[in-house]
Amino acid sequence: MLSLSQTAGYAIMALSCLDPVCERMVLAKDIADRTGISRPYLNKIMVRLGQAGLVVGKRGHNGGLTLARPAGEITLLDVADAVDGTEWRSKCVLGLPNCGGEAPCPMHEFWLVEQKVIIDRLTSLTLADVVPFQQRGWKV
Repeated sequence: MLSLSQTAGYAIMALSCLDPVCERMVLAKDIADRTGISRPYLNKIMVRLGQAGLVVGKRGHNGGLTLARPAGEITLLDVADAVDGTEWRSKCVLGLPNCGGEAPCPMHEFWLVEQKVIIDRLTSLTLADVVPFQQRGWKV
């Protein structure tokens, strides 16, 4: 069934490494070391997250990355949308390009219901809920 993209998973892992109350900057190098995400890929992810207003970066002395707002205010849906856009929400679960309207696939009605359940769950979970998993030492 539906799985968030690998990029969304990496983004959640990376954000979980940041200070949950936005007081301390964390170096991208430290995030990459802790998660095992390559630095170039991590940088691309962080750019997307910055464009979405989820992280703030500062260059130079005492620089690094921090969350733009507390971890308890950033939902997993915010993260998924930041890195994957919102198109993933409306795609046919079977991958059929013309599903819907007058020609729904056999899974269409089921998927409409399940899609709402998934989106509601991603909306109810925040980065603060994920931090305990990150502290166990996630690595890719």
